[in-house]
Amino acid sequence: MKITQKSESEFIIVMASLMSLVALSIDALLPAISEINKELQITNPKNSQLFITMIFLGLGFGQLISGPLSDGLGRKPIIYSGFIVFVCASLICVFATNLEMMILGRFLQGIGLSAPRTVSIAMVRDRFSGNYMAKIMSFIVVIFILVPVIAPALGKLMLDLYGWKSIFYSQLLFGFFTMIWVWKRQPETLKIANRKKIKFSLIIEGIQEFTKHKTAIIFTLFSGFITGSFMVYLSASQQIFEEQYHLKNEFPLIFAGLAISIGFATFLNGKLVIKHGMFKLVSISTISFTLIPIIYIFLFSGESNPNITILILFFGLQFFSIGFLFGNTRALAMEPIGHIAGIGAAINGFTSTIMAVPIATCIGAYITNTALPLFLGFFICGIISLLLIGFLYFTNKKEMARLNSK
Repeated sequence: MKITQKSESEFIIVMASLMSLVALSIDALLPAISEINKELQITNPKNSQLFITMIFLGLGFGQLISGPLSDGLGRKPIIYSGFIVFVCASLICVFATNLEMMILGRFLQGIGLSAPRTVSIAMVRDRFSGNYMAKIMSFIVVIFILVPVIAPALGKLMLDLYGWKSIFYSQLLFGFFTMIWVWKRQPETLKIANRKKIKFSLIIEGIQEFTKHKTAIIFTLFSGFITGSFMVYLSASQQIFEEQYHLKNEFPLIFAGLAISIGFATFLNGKLVIKHGMFKLVSISTISFTLIPIIYIFLFSGESNPNITILILFFGLQFFSIGFLFGNTRALAMEPIGHIAGIGAAINGFTSTIMAVPIATCIGAYITNTALPLFLGFFICGIISLLLIGFLYFTNKKEMARLNSK
């Protein structure tokens, strides 16, 4: 049976749904962390940050499996296999009786979710390239951002009505619906003629090819620092808003509002990237990403937390900058490696995630009484990202001119 997709819009929605499984698994659980801590008798609040960082660690390692396999077996079979792993991992989380079992389940959830996350990016690269790929990625992320907007509120609702375990069941339900949609409506994007023979050396060959492209390397490292700084927010947001500001009931609304800031920026990026180019937008946004925490640090260094309105304003401005970075940096990294899209997406995702986890863990360890360490982390990661962009610009001007002209 030949599967046909009616429109590009449907493709965007399907890809966004696949990526949203990751966001739903992270953000919907945030309001329930306190309840999980109580049931599993977790006394150190920093241990609960592992609920977030471990799923990212699983995502990082899992991509090294799902990416190469998708280059050899096709995109869709790997998505289905990853979802099966995700189902088993979610059941481990549901029946967890201690911190170690929950961490194992979250790590395996990340392994399973690495398939739809990595393969969906490879499927976009199968069909698009250049600034138009960045445009498509932006619109995918706009829809994807709707999940962080509603996920905490949904998680809070499920928590109040049915308990924290129901959150995991709702994720499985959403995933099952998405898998049916992919099966029925999404054609395979990797032609049989373009598939690679699966062999152990495929990853080695892929790494060798990946390292030939300076643009791919630089923007992969760039993604690692930006993702790491944002991961701190994801893992510590519950601690900041619920424990430092005592806003447990308001937390889902605050989280949603800040997610809208990223979504709005990403939507604007989809409109602007064709006209101005990925590199220019990334450069401007990185400068903004670095300047905003400087102002916060100058105003509140040595002080207690500012008024919640001020904190939300600074977070909103910071995340508005991030909205221009996520899709564009991934598209810039993938641009020269379309011929190895699966393994390329895997290497990109693995490297940036494995970088992000220790960065987030290191910065998160300093978040106790104020949010200041988070902004220090934003600043340091921003400075390093600016240096990476500067290095690429001055050592490869011809490539930068090509990217800006596409």
